[in-house]
Amino acid sequence: MGNSAVKRHYETAEKTATLKLSQCKLDKFTRKLHDLAPTLRTLDLSENNFATLPDEIGDFAQLKQLNFSHNRLTALPGTLGALEKLENLNFAANQIRLVPSSLANLRHLKQVNLSDNQIFDFPLMFCGLRHLDVLDLSKNRLTVVPDAASGLHVVELNLNQNQIATISEKLAGCPRLKTLRLEENCLQLNSIPLKILKDSKVSVLALEGNLFEMKQFADLDGYDAYMERYTAVKKKMF
Repeated sequence: MGNSAVKRHYETAEKTATLKLSQCKLDKFTRKLHDLAPTLRTLDLSENNFATLPDEIGDFAQLKQLNFSHNRLTALPGTLGALEKLENLNFAANQIRLVPSSLANLRHLKQVNLSDNQIFDFPLMFCGLRHLDVLDLSKNRLTVVPDAASGLHVVELNLNQNQIATISEKLAGCPRLKTLRLEENCLQLNSIPLKILKDSKVSVLALEGNLFEMKQFADLDGYDAYMERYTAVKKKMF
């Protein structure tokens, strides 16, 4: 994107409160960008060269949408927790290892995409966020879904393509969880908590590509109860 095109984007952003600067080879915040901090509601800096996200991101207090996917970030600043109006957060396809606990302040979050990163520990700071509908943690380094994850209020939890071998049965207590994606992990058949089959609201449980045959899954105690929920949801769709 040439300089004149970038300039037009900044001029438009002053009127629309939306700035999209994808594929501009950016690696730091410009003065013009920071000047927009008081008014911007949507900021898309995906597909650039950011290796660090400056603390000044916390100054963009009106942001509702933030997209930093496909950069080179390894960590996120704690100042992200100041963006209390944020609804959509996308940091997919970076190299992030740690997620700051300050994200627990983002009470209006609806969708979080942290897929394709290097996250080892389950990010429990998202528990208790009552408006969070979708949490995508696919393609990371997770090995365990801990007891405390039962505090999530998400409708969909995507854990595909991790290294998960253990899932707490307490995940069955998630009050809104309906879609649980666990494809291509390290789960044995006896690692599937029967409580999720029998006593949860999960109606879509994706398990292909684990350490058992899917026909064995159909023999588990509670499979029939799960299939009743699955079929009921499918009927509503047609």
